[in-house]
Amino acid sequence: MIKDHRTTSHSPLGEVRAYPTEYDPGLLFPIPRIKARADLGIEGGLSFHGEDIWNAYEVSWLLPNGVPCARIATLRFACTSPNMIESKSLKLYLNSINNVEFRSDAHAADTIATDLSAVAGAPVTVDLVRPSLSMGPDTSAWDAWCIDDPTVKITEYERDASLLEIDEGGDQVGATVYSNLLRTCCPVTGQPDWASILIRYNGPWIKHKALLRYLVSFRNHSDYHEHCVERIFCDLKVRCRTRRLSVYARYTRRGGLDINPFRSDFESTPPNIRLERQ
Repeated sequence: MIKDHRTTSHSPLGEVRAYPTEYDPGLLFPIPRIKARADLGIEGGLSFHGEDIWNAYEVSWLLPNGVPCARIATLRFACTSPNMIESKSLKLYLNSINNVEFRSDAHAADTIATDLSAVAGAPVTVDLVRPSLSMGPDTSAWDAWCIDDPTVKITEYERDASLLEIDEGGDQVGATVYSNLLRTCCPVTGQPDWASILIRYNGPWIKHKALLRYLVSFRNHSDYHEHCVERIFCDLKVRCRTRRLSVYARYTRRGGLDINPFRSDFESTPPNIRLERQ
Protein backbone atom coordinates (compact mmCIF):
# COMPACT_ATOMS: atom_id res chain seq x y z
CA MET A 1 0.00 0.00 0.00
CA ILE A 2 1.23 3.50 -0.82
CA LYS A 3 1.78 5.62 2.26
CA ASP A 4 -0.24 8.82 2.47
CA HIS A 5 2.39 11.39 3.45
CA ARG A 6 1.04 14.83 4.16
CA THR A 7 4.03 17.05 4.84
CA THR A 8 7.70 17.15 3.92
CA SER A 9 8.50 16.77 7.63
CA HIS A 10 7.86 13.05 7.09
CA SER A 11 10.17 12.87 4.06
CA PRO A 12 13.19 10.53 4.20
CA LEU A 13 15.36 13.30 2.76
CA GLY A 14 17.96 14.37 5.28
CA GLU A 15 17.29 11.39 7.56
CA VAL A 16 19.63 8.47 8.22
CA ARG A 17 17.92 5.45 6.70
CA ALA A 18 18.92 1.81 6.42
CA TYR A 19 18.76 0.67 2.84
CA PRO A 20 15.83 -1.71 2.30
CA THR A 21 16.36 -5.39 1.67
CA GLU A 22 12.75 -6.17 0.71
CA TYR A 23 10.51 -4.76 -2.00
CA ASP A 24 8.51 -1.82 -0.61
CA PRO A 25 6.58 0.63 -2.86
CA GLY A 26 5.43 2.32 0.33
CA LEU A 27 8.86 3.98 0.51
CA LEU A 28 7.86 6.36 -2.29
CA PHE A 29 7.11 9.84 -0.95
CA PRO A 30 4.80 12.21 -2.91
CA ILE A 31 5.31 15.97 -3.00
CA PRO A 32 2.20 17.83 -4.22
CA ARG A 33 2.90 20.37 -6.94
CA ILE A 34 -0.06 22.57 -6.00
CA LYS A 35 1.55 24.56 -3.17
CA ALA A 36 4.56 25.77 -5.17
CA ARG A 37 2.29 26.65 -8.07
CA ALA A 38 -0.04 28.59 -5.78
CA ASP A 39 3.00 30.59 -4.63
CA LEU A 40 3.64 31.40 -8.31
CA GLY A 41 0.04 32.51 -8.80
CA ILE A 42 -0.76 29.58 -11.07
CA GLU A 43 -4.42 28.79 -10.65
CA GLY A 44 -6.49 26.33 -12.66
CA GLY A 45 -5.02 25.37 -16.04
CA LEU A 46 -1.29 25.55 -16.62
CA SER A 47 0.22 28.05 -19.07
CA PHE A 48 2.86 25.50 -20.08
CA HIS A 49 3.34 21.82 -20.75
CA GLY A 50 6.33 19.59 -20.24
CA GLU A 51 7.93 16.68 -18.46
CA ASP A 52 10.35 15.88 -15.67
CA ILE A 53 12.93 13.48 -17.12
CA TRP A 54 14.74 11.42 -14.50
CA ASN A 55 17.70 9.16 -15.26
CA ALA A 56 18.45 6.47 -12.66
CA TYR A 57 21.89 4.92 -13.11
CA GLU A 58 21.79 2.33 -10.32
CA VAL A 59 18.85 0.03 -11.11
CA SER A 60 19.29 -3.68 -10.47
CA TRP A 61 17.21 -6.81 -9.79
CA LEU A 62 17.50 -10.59 -10.08
CA LEU A 63 16.54 -12.92 -12.90
CA PRO A 64 14.68 -16.12 -11.94
CA ASN A 65 18.02 -18.00 -12.06
CA GLY A 66 19.50 -15.58 -9.51
CA VAL A 67 21.71 -13.63 -11.92
CA PRO A 68 21.61 -9.84 -11.25
CA CYS A 69 20.62 -7.38 -13.96
CA ALA A 70 22.07 -3.85 -14.15
CA ARG A 71 20.11 -1.24 -16.03
CA ILE A 72 19.75 2.51 -16.51
CA ALA A 73 16.16 3.71 -16.21
CA THR A 74 14.64 6.79 -17.81
CA LEU A 75 11.52 7.89 -15.93
CA ARG A 76 9.17 10.49 -17.38
CA PHE A 77 6.67 12.36 -15.21
CA ALA A 78 4.16 14.66 -16.91
CA CYS A 79 4.16 18.14 -15.37
CA THR A 80 0.37 17.74 -15.07
CA SER A 81 0.75 14.93 -12.52
CA PRO A 82 -0.59 16.00 -9.10
CA ASN A 83 2.58 14.89 -7.30
CA MET A 84 6.32 14.81 -7.76
CA ILE A 85 8.31 12.08 -6.02
CA GLU A 86 10.97 12.98 -3.49
CA SER A 87 14.36 11.86 -4.81
CA LYS A 88 15.73 10.00 -1.80
CA SER A 89 12.50 8.04 -1.47
CA LEU A 90 12.85 7.01 -5.12
CA LYS A 91 16.42 5.86 -4.52
CA LEU A 92 15.31 3.83 -1.48
CA TYR A 93 12.45 2.32 -3.49
CA LEU A 94 14.74 1.34 -6.38
CA ASN A 95 17.11 -0.27 -3.91
CA SER A 96 14.19 -2.25 -2.50
CA ILE A 97 13.97 -4.21 -5.77
CA ASN A 98 17.63 -5.26 -5.71
CA ASN A 99 16.76 -8.74 -4.43
CA VAL A 100 13.44 -9.09 -6.27
CA GLU A 101 13.07 -11.56 -9.13
CA PHE A 102 11.63 -10.25 -12.41
CA ARG A 103 11.10 -12.42 -15.47
CA SER A 104 12.26 -9.77 -17.90
CA ASP A 105 13.01 -6.09 -18.43
CA ALA A 106 9.37 -5.58 -19.38
CA HIS A 107 8.21 -7.17 -16.12
CA ALA A 108 10.51 -4.91 -14.09
CA ALA A 109 9.56 -1.78 -16.07
CA ASP A 110 5.83 -2.49 -15.69
CA THR A 111 6.18 -2.95 -11.93
CA ILE A 112 8.19 0.25 -11.48
CA ALA A 113 5.81 2.23 -13.72
CA THR A 114 2.76 0.97 -11.80
CA ASP A 115 4.27 1.94 -8.43
CA LEU A 116 5.45 5.38 -9.57
CA SER A 117 2.17 6.17 -11.32
CA ALA A 118 0.21 5.38 -8.16
CA VAL A 119 2.21 7.92 -6.16
CA ALA A 120 2.46 10.57 -8.90
CA GLY A 121 -1.27 10.35 -9.52
CA ALA A 122 -0.76 10.07 -13.29
CA PRO A 123 0.92 7.63 -15.70
CA VAL A 124 4.72 7.49 -15.50
CA THR A 125 6.70 5.89 -18.32
CA VAL A 126 9.74 3.73 -17.60
CA ASP A 127 12.37 2.78 -20.18
CA LEU A 128 15.24 0.47 -19.29
CA VAL A 129 18.52 0.14 -21.19
CA ARG A 130 21.70 -1.81 -20.60
CA PRO A 131 24.58 0.47 -19.56
CA SER A 132 26.44 -0.22 -22.82
CA LEU A 133 23.45 1.12 -24.76
CA SER A 134 23.03 4.29 -22.72
CA MET A 135 22.84 7.71 -24.27
CA GLY A 136 26.33 9.14 -24.45
CA PRO A 137 27.59 12.61 -23.57
CA ASP A 138 26.85 15.16 -26.27
CA THR A 139 28.57 18.49 -25.75
CA SER A 140 27.23 19.82 -29.05
CA ALA A 141 23.62 18.94 -28.25
CA TRP A 142 22.62 22.53 -27.52
CA ASP A 143 22.90 24.74 -30.59
CA ALA A 144 22.68 27.89 -28.50
CA TRP A 145 24.58 30.95 -27.34
CA CYS A 146 26.30 30.66 -23.94
CA ILE A 147 25.62 33.76 -21.85
CA ASP A 148 28.23 32.97 -19.18
CA ASP A 149 30.48 36.01 -18.98
CA PRO A 150 33.20 36.25 -16.28
CA THR A 151 33.39 40.05 -16.68
CA VAL A 152 29.80 40.68 -15.49
CA LYS A 153 29.57 42.15 -12.00
CA ILE A 154 27.19 40.10 -9.86
CA THR A 155 26.17 40.87 -6.28
CA GLU A 156 22.78 39.16 -5.81
CA TYR A 157 22.59 35.51 -4.75
CA GLU A 158 18.98 35.34 -3.61
CA ARG A 159 16.36 34.97 -6.35
CA ASP A 160 15.46 38.39 -7.76
CA ALA A 161 13.24 38.60 -10.85
CA SER A 162 13.70 42.39 -10.95
CA LEU A 163 17.20 41.77 -12.35
CA LEU A 164 15.69 40.77 -15.70
CA GLU A 165 15.83 43.41 -18.46
CA ILE A 166 14.57 43.54 -22.03
CA ASP A 167 15.26 45.83 -24.95
CA GLU A 168 12.22 48.08 -24.61
CA GLY A 169 10.96 49.21 -27.99
CA GLY A 170 13.29 46.89 -29.87
CA ASP A 171 12.40 44.30 -32.48
CA GLN A 172 10.78 40.99 -31.64
CA VAL A 173 13.42 38.27 -31.83
CA GLY A 174 13.86 34.54 -31.60
CA ALA A 175 16.81 33.38 -29.51
CA THR A 176 18.23 30.31 -27.80
CA VAL A 177 20.70 30.76 -24.95
CA TYR A 178 22.14 28.67 -22.15
CA SER A 179 24.14 28.95 -18.95
CA ASN A 180 26.19 26.45 -16.98
CA LEU A 181 26.03 28.59 -13.84
CA LEU A 182 22.67 27.64 -12.37
CA ARG A 183 22.91 26.49 -8.77
CA THR A 184 19.95 25.93 -6.48
CA CYS A 185 19.71 24.30 -3.05
CA CYS A 186 17.75 21.37 -1.70
CA PRO A 187 14.93 22.77 0.46
CA VAL A 188 15.44 20.05 3.09
CA THR A 189 19.17 19.37 3.35
CA GLY A 190 20.56 22.61 1.94
CA GLN A 191 22.86 20.66 -0.38
CA PRO A 192 23.74 22.45 -3.64
CA ASP A 193 22.23 21.24 -6.91
CA TRP A 194 24.10 22.16 -10.10
CA ALA A 195 22.61 22.52 -13.57
CA SER A 196 22.97 23.77 -17.10
CA ILE A 197 19.87 25.58 -18.32
CA LEU A 198 18.60 26.19 -21.87
CA ILE A 199 16.15 29.02 -22.65
CA ARG A 200 14.48 29.38 -26.04
CA TYR A 201 12.10 32.25 -26.65
CA ASN A 202 10.37 34.61 -29.06
CA GLY A 203 9.66 38.14 -27.94
CA PRO A 204 11.57 41.25 -26.89
CA TRP A 205 15.33 40.80 -26.69
CA ILE A 206 16.33 39.66 -23.19
CA LYS A 207 19.60 41.32 -22.21
CA HIS A 208 22.21 38.61 -21.66
CA LYS A 209 23.99 40.19 -18.71
CA ALA A 210 20.70 40.77 -16.94
CA LEU A 211 19.58 37.21 -17.63
CA LEU A 212 22.86 35.85 -16.26
CA ARG A 213 22.51 37.96 -13.10
CA TYR A 214 18.98 36.63 -12.67
CA LEU A 215 20.00 32.98 -13.08
CA VAL A 216 22.93 33.38 -10.68
CA SER A 217 20.56 34.92 -8.15
CA PHE A 218 19.17 31.40 -7.62
CA ARG A 219 22.52 30.41 -6.09
CA ASN A 220 21.15 30.34 -2.52
CA HIS A 221 17.52 29.73 -3.45
CA SER A 222 16.02 26.64 -1.80
CA ASP A 223 13.48 24.64 -3.77
CA TYR A 224 13.04 21.44 -5.73
CA HIS A 225 14.39 21.24 -9.28
CA GLU A 226 10.93 21.16 -10.84
CA HIS A 227 9.70 24.18 -8.88
CA CYS A 228 12.82 26.19 -9.75
CA VAL A 229 12.29 25.64 -13.48
CA GLU A 230 8.62 26.62 -13.24
CA ARG A 231 9.59 29.75 -11.31
CA ILE A 232 12.12 30.70 -13.99
CA PHE A 233 9.51 30.05 -16.69
CA CYS A 234 6.93 32.26 -14.94
CA ASP A 235 9.43 35.05 -14.19
CA LEU A 236 10.55 35.19 -17.83
CA LYS A 237 6.98 35.04 -19.10
CA VAL A 238 5.86 37.95 -16.94
CA ARG A 239 8.97 40.14 -16.76
CA CYS A 240 10.20 39.64 -20.32
CA ARG A 241 6.80 39.39 -22.04
CA THR A 242 7.84 36.40 -24.15
CA ARG A 243 5.37 35.22 -26.78
CA ARG A 244 6.82 31.71 -26.85
CA LEU A 245 9.09 30.20 -24.23
CA SER A 246 10.87 26.96 -23.31
CA VAL A 247 13.03 26.35 -20.24
CA TYR A 248 15.03 23.12 -19.93
CA ALA A 249 17.37 22.40 -17.00
CA ARG A 250 19.79 19.46 -16.95
CA TYR A 251 20.81 18.91 -13.33
CA THR A 252 23.88 16.89 -12.38
CA ARG A 253 23.25 13.60 -10.65
CA ARG A 254 23.11 13.05 -6.92
CA GLY A 255 22.66 9.61 -5.41
CA GLY A 256 22.65 7.98 -8.84
CA LEU A 257 19.77 10.15 -10.08
CA ASP A 258 19.59 13.20 -12.29
CA ILE A 259 16.41 15.27 -12.75
CA ASN A 260 15.82 17.32 -15.89
CA PRO A 261 12.64 19.45 -15.91
CA PHE A 262 11.34 20.88 -19.19
CA ARG A 263 8.57 23.48 -19.46
CA SER A 264 7.31 25.10 -22.67
CA ASP A 265 4.28 26.80 -24.13
CA PHE A 266 5.11 25.83 -27.73
CA GLU A 267 7.67 22.98 -28.04
CA SER A 268 7.49 19.26 -27.54
CA THR A 269 9.86 17.60 -25.06
CA PRO A 270 13.47 17.62 -26.34
CA PRO A 271 15.70 14.53 -26.55
CA ASN A 272 17.05 13.10 -23.32
CA ILE A 273 20.66 13.96 -24.16
CA ARG A 274 23.36 13.80 -21.48
CA LEU A 275 25.73 16.71 -21.02
CA GLU A 276 29.38 16.32 -20.00
CA ARG A 277 28.75 17.13 -16.35
CA GLN A 278 26.08 14.46 -16.14
